[in-house]
Amino acid sequence: MTASRPPQTAMPTETVGGTRPAAPPRPDSPSGTQGRPTAQTRRLPASTHTDVLCVNAPAMAASGPDGQLRGDGLHGFFRSGVRVLSRMEVRLGGVEPLALQGDLSSAVQARFIGSVRIPGELDPDPALTVERLRHADGAESVTVRNAGGRPARIPLEIALGTDLGSLAEVGAGARPPEVPAQVQSAGLRWTGRTHSATVTARPSPHAVLAGAGVLRWDLELQPGARWAVDLRVELEPLVAPVVRPAIGRGAGVAAPWTDLRVRCDDSRAEQLLTRSLDALGGLLLADADRPADLYTASGAPWRFGLTPSDALWAARFTLPLGTRLAGGTLRALARRQQPAGSGSHAEGIIPGPLRHAGPELPPICTATEATLLFVTVLAEAWRWGMPTSEVAELLPVAERALAALRACAEAELVEGFVTDLGRTGDDRPGQAPAARCEVQAQAHRAALQGAELLDAFGRPGASAWREWAEGLRGRFREQFWVDDLSGGRPAAALAAGGRPLTALTSSLSHLLDPGLAGGGSALPGLLDREQERMVAQRLVAPEMDCGWGLRTLSAKSPRFNPLGHRSGAVRIHETALAVSGLAATGYENEAAALLEGLLGASETFSGRMPEMFAGEQRMANCPPVPHPSACRPGAASSAALAHTVIALAGVRPDVPAKRVTVRPATTAPLGELELAGLRVAGEPFAVRISRIGVAVVEEASPDLLLGKD
Repeated sequence: MTASRPPQTAMPTETVGGTRPAAPPRPDSPSGTQGRPTAQTRRLPASTHTDVLCVNAPAMAASGPDGQLRGDGLHGFFRSGVRVLSRMEVRLGGVEPLALQGDLSSAVQARFIGSVRIPGELDPDPALTVERLRHADGAESVTVRNAGGRPARIPLEIALGTDLGSLAEVGAGARPPEVPAQVQSAGLRWTGRTHSATVTARPSPHAVLAGAGVLRWDLELQPGARWAVDLRVELEPLVAPVVRPAIGRGAGVAAPWTDLRVRCDDSRAEQLLTRSLDALGGLLLADADRPADLYTASGAPWRFGLTPSDALWAARFTLPLGTRLAGGTLRALARRQQPAGSGSHAEGIIPGPLRHAGPELPPICTATEATLLFVTVLAEAWRWGMPTSEVAELLPVAERALAALRACAEAELVEGFVTDLGRTGDDRPGQAPAARCEVQAQAHRAALQGAELLDAFGRPGASAWREWAEGLRGRFREQFWVDDLSGGRPAAALAAGGRPLTALTSSLSHLLDPGLAGGGSALPGLLDREQERMVAQRLVAPEMDCGWGLRTLSAKSPRFNPLGHRSGAVRIHETALAVSGLAATGYENEAAALLEGLLGASETFSGRMPEMFAGEQRMANCPPVPHPSACRPGAASSAALAHTVIALAGVRPDVPAKRVTVRPATTAPLGELELAGLRVAGEPFAVRISRIGVAVVEEASPDLLLGKD
């Protein structure tokens, strides 16, 4: 699939404002195609990894740790892809507060503390403190306290400004000129070409200087007194949009998972789980005409919109917390599926953007991953207890996805294997398609889980899919396996003609993802047992495991780059997938080694992990190096981190058979682990894993038959 294909087959990343940031270059856009700023705006903004970024989709706010908004980089309040406010600078007596602390109190809110000395004060301790509480939705309160021994008479000024720039142009490094301000009741107003922005203050300012964009109050604070002002930032479109942008979850709408409670001997795991879910909650979106169907934005700030594959991974990883997110995500993507009868070879495809695959492999369209993953998420949500009526409603969409898989398999662009589902034989003849190992794993799983759905709902074709999956297993074991001095490994891909591309990449982790089948069992994998053992050993070898997680490309490769999206950086999603896959297939010591790396990295990020960081070798007293263009948070990575902890409990349900099996990691790498607030069959489920790996189910639906291994 090429970047110039029609929107239904290579849809660019959908964003809440109709655009997406053009820079830094992203892993979902190959170099030289999508995601490149124009020649006039190729200057990149400073990295955001030190910024305080609070997110409540479709809104976010970013600043440095001092809380001041100066219009630098991505600093400002954003909503629906527009920078509503770029400057908000607080001064007391003409002086900026001395920054003392600034950090997130939750994913959606930040707190900043500063101090100011009263002019003429002889006491060495500062008398005035300034606290700023900021919410991603556009609310900020500024509180001044006088802890000194004498009255303080001092002016408070807040300088405001905006360029009403788009997230795309600001992300590309552009700094548009500020829009002139106008005085309005209790604040200021700016009017641009497509939007207007307002800032209102309560209480009203004593003076408003429109030319300078300054609100001013003359404060008189007695010792021990406090004074506060509440500011509200609003955005209004001047013309009704052609496509209604996505909306957020709303203040009164609960997250699509229950109140999870976790207790663990390893406090790092507790913090990581709770903060990852908190971050994921800030990324929740809904279509304006279907507000009950929630799904996740891909990540902030760079991919602040719907990327189907990322949304499906997030939905799958959070199935132990309930099926509501999965249901909303599946229905949202069903509305975007390429319909049958359209005359396109991409019928049945869930559209997705082209994704850069690093220096060793050609780009791939994420429509392939999304289409196959749709079947898996539907099948596994059914096992976890999604209502039968919801599954039946979505089953035709899964059948069309399977039909797209069949069409690709019959095309045989790489004989006997699956390439990009949306490509035809004459697409980009200069860059022939490759059959990736992870795509074969995803296709194999989708075929088997699709067969289970077809059987259960009385639809034809199940036996044909099982037969096809069995044939794929045989071909994969024979043709993908590459012998070497270490015993061999699967090729990263096969090129046209069956030539193996032998790069060693983190995509091997997908081969250990067994999927959920009937009775809580695992599906058969593409590898035999000895091949699984060799893959497990390769994943934890020093060339792949940097000590913080799994590199995307072996450090022995001449193309290795520790900051490369697909050439050496640690991507949280695939490391977490490797941890759960290794544990599920019996390689618990290897899983524990990778898990320890993630937990160690999480300490340095205070449990709020970016989607990736540099794959440099771990050394004592040297934290992992942040990636300059990583999303923070990312939907798939945040959900994967939660999944990593929850998966160690080994809860494997089969609600249609009224059964749930618990198979915990017997090595108990986190020590004693208690999880309450899980959901199986729509009912609360709680489990405790002892320090010797013994499971005790403490709460479950009375309709379920419990089994333990």
